[in-house]
Amino acid sequence: MSRKRKANRRKPHDAQQAIEPLVKRPKSNDDGAETFTTPQGQILPLSLEKYWRRRHDFFHKYDEGIQIDEVGWYSVTHEVIAEDTAARVAQLYSPKTVQSSEMDYGRLCVVDAFCGVGGNAIKFATWCEHVIAIDIDPVRLEMARHNAQVYGVADRIEFILGDFYELAPMLKADVVYLSPPWGGVSYIDAPVFDLDSLPFHTGREWLDRARLISPNIVYYLPRNCDPHQLAGMYPSASCNVELNYIDGYLRAITTYYGELAGYGCTEPRTLAPMTLPICIS
Repeated sequence: MSRKRKANRRKPHDAQQAIEPLVKRPKSNDDGAETFTTPQGQILPLSLEKYWRRRHDFFHKYDEGIQIDEVGWYSVTHEVIAEDTAARVAQLYSPKTVQSSEMDYGRLCVVDAFCGVGGNAIKFATWCEHVIAIDIDPVRLEMARHNAQVYGVADRIEFILGDFYELAPMLKADVVYLSPPWGGVSYIDAPVFDLDSLPFHTGREWLDRARLISPNIVYYLPRNCDPHQLAGMYPSASCNVELNYIDGYLRAITTYYGELAGYGCTEPRTLAPMTLPICIS
């Protein structure tokens, strides 16, 4: 028996906010937590210091002017994971020439449904000809645009302000990358993260929306998700679940659906120093 869940519509924030100085954006938390100031002058809650100390793990060009807001610090993908995901997507279309400096880009188009500050969109643009980067927050979208300029790939990215759930029926692409809001950092406390508890829409609802665009989907989710739940959300498609380890620590889970499930690792492999993803077919 299926459950019906009333969708909570998200609305884009006032676009006027986008003209505010990016690093001076008011903090969203009012819990009175202690703060610290980065060398760039950004004031952040003390709870984000551990993320800031790993800033070069998220963007190796961080010192060249990368911009990240509070939400971005705990939601951006580690760069080695983003790089490998983009390479795997490109491999679907050019399996024998998977080198970003040499490959024929063709007309490969990827939708980054929740681009945030641009970590994944930048890596997709390194490997693919065209990326559609969507975010509902205008400030974060401008940060993504700026960060793409730092990496020299902004010309390959089309930035769209809006709600992916509403935009999906109008989009066409080869691949969709999904990393919907996880609901802050509270997911860490759950022994198993239930995808029905995602904000705004369930995990299946987000996936079904992406399927309107393409059957080839990448789903990036918390490390404590149930792989069987991930496979069950799209039973008609091939599914490959990758556990993303960095320095021996499980960081997240990336699931590949459709034709993407047939490419990538079939056994433990090393992507980069101290990085070991493990796949479950």
